[in-house]
This record gives sequence, C-alpha cells and structure tokens, in this order.
Amino acid sequence: MKALVCRELLPDFGGVAIEERSLPEPGSGEVRVRIKAASLNFPDLLMTEGKYQLKPDLPFVLGMEFAGVVDAVGAGVEALAPGDEVAGGNRIGAFAEYTVVPAGALRTKPKALSFAAAASYGAAYLTAYVALVRRGNLQSGETLLVHGASGGVGLAAVDVGRLLGAKVIATSGSEAKRARLKEYGAEHVLPDAGFREAVKALTGGRGADVIYDPVGGDVFDESVRCIAFDGRLLVIGFTSGRIPSVNVNMPLIKGFSVVGVRAGEYGRQFPERGRENQAAIWQWAEDGRVRPLVHAEVPLADWRRAFGMMRDRQVVGKVAIVM
Repeated sequence: MKALVCRELLPDFGGVAIEERSLPEPGSGEVRVRIKAASLNFPDLLMTEGKYQLKPDLPFVLGMEFAGVVDAVGAGVEALAPGDEVAGGNRIGAFAEYTVVPAGALRTKPKALSFAAAASYGAAYLTAYVALVRRGNLQSGETLLVHGASGGVGLAAVDVGRLLGAKVIATSGSEAKRARLKEYGAEHVLPDAGFREAVKALTGGRGADVIYDPVGGDVFDESVRCIAFDGRLLVIGFTSGRIPSVNVNMPLIKGFSVVGVRAGEYGRQFPERGRENQAAIWQWAEDGRVRPLVHAEVPLADWRRAFGMMRDRQVVGKVAIVM
C-alpha cells in the first residue's frame, strides 16, 4: 500500500515522501480501514519538523484523521464489519491507503457527510466544542470573537458559535477570506489586525464575552484590549509562530480569564466527558446541523500541493487528501 511517511525532521517537508508499505493486519480489538479521504491539520505540518507536542518515533505515517470503509476486523470486534462506512482518527497513520486502529477510535460515518467532509470534521469540531462549551461556557446571546476564522478550527468555532446562539464576530487576514466568512454566517467580519476598536463599537463598548484564539502573537495581545469583564480568552494555538504572554494585572483589572484548550487531552483526563463531547458533535453531524467546509480534495500523489496550501494560508476550511 502507499503511505506518506516522515523519515527525517527537515524544513519544507524535506523528510517526507510516499513509500510502499506492507498491508497492516488488525490485531485483537482492532480494525483495518480502507481510507477514502484524510484531512490535513496544521499539526501535521508541525510534526514534519518536530515542532508539535506529539513527537512520534521516526519513521511514521502522517495524518491524524480519516474516513473510509472497514476492510477487516480483528478478534473481539463485534460492532463493526467489513463494508461499514466509518470516520475516526489515531493521531498518526491517516495519509495511507489503509490503516489499522482500535475499534473504539471509529464512529459510523454520518450519512449527511461525504467521506472528505467526515474526515475533516472530528478534530476541528471537537476543538470548537471543548473550547466553547466545556472551557468557555459560551451562552446564547453572548458575543463570540473568533480569530483565524477561515482555518479549519476557526471555521468550526464560527459554526458551533452560531449553533449555540452567539453573536459571532470573525477575523481573517485576507479580503477574499473575509467575504467567504460573511457568506458562511458570521454576523461581522474584521481584519485580523486593528480589530480592537471595531469589536468595542459592535458590542457597545463592552467587548467580546468569549474570544477564541488559535493564532496567538499580536492577535492575542490586541484581544486583551477588547475582552469584556468576566470574559474568557481561549488559547487554542499559535499559528502566528509567537507564543504571547500577558501581565497578570490585566486579567485582574478587567476581570477576565485566560483559558487553555486541549480538546484531546480534555477527553483523556475526563473520559466520561470525553465520550459526551464526541457523542454531541457526531450527533450534530448526523442531524445535519453543522456545515464542515472542504476547501479542496487533493490526491495523495499531490500531497505537497495540499501541504503548501495550508502552509501559505490559502485555505478556507479544511483540505482533504483523497486516496
């Protein structure tokens, strides 16, 4: 089978190439999936240079989440059978024609989603759910400010915020992306720099109740200046490349919280809540209440183009690699 393998940690994806590998066999409690589509996430890019907190042993197959068809099951697996359409993730191994994962890592693919959309759904929407529901306690009628809103996790937050009844303000760096965000349902769309006064004006001087920030850097610094009293500033990541800091007198005086969000780790620390989180987002997908957006579907052989699109911030939503 073909698989996208990282053998060395090098810039510009220099240690990554497609290789032929043996077809993996499922062990007890495992399932082999013939992958139809796998989604690209920003951590995939970081892992090629060893810059992500997860550092798999070399060599490893890239790819965090996928959708496909059950091909074979190991001993003890009764809930799934060959031919079942599934979606799931296992942190690595998705950019391949086949993968083997624990049966518990899979869910039935919602009929409302294509394989590409199902592959692009789980990580982004789980992040948005844990951030806005579990950590941010977003309430209907509150103002949600979403940064990096054209990216996968940002667009998911716009969608989930809308679903929860929030007034959504979205920011993005390009005019073309901002136009797409307006079409997608954000009530107000702003540039990702110099947004402070506009946010205050749109909220009658109060500021945003919840700020969702996967960007960090200057965006975080400016967010501190336009957050409401009792607000929640959610730290999702640092796609800007700079990890910011805040003088603690600011949260003291303005009465806001800085809250870290690690959706996967939240589920590992609180397994019952983790199962509830997964059940909630996949039920939304099954009911057709959410709108995951696939920007492009790129063949595995053309993987470098997909990685370049994400690196160069050309994507609105997610990119799917199709087999």
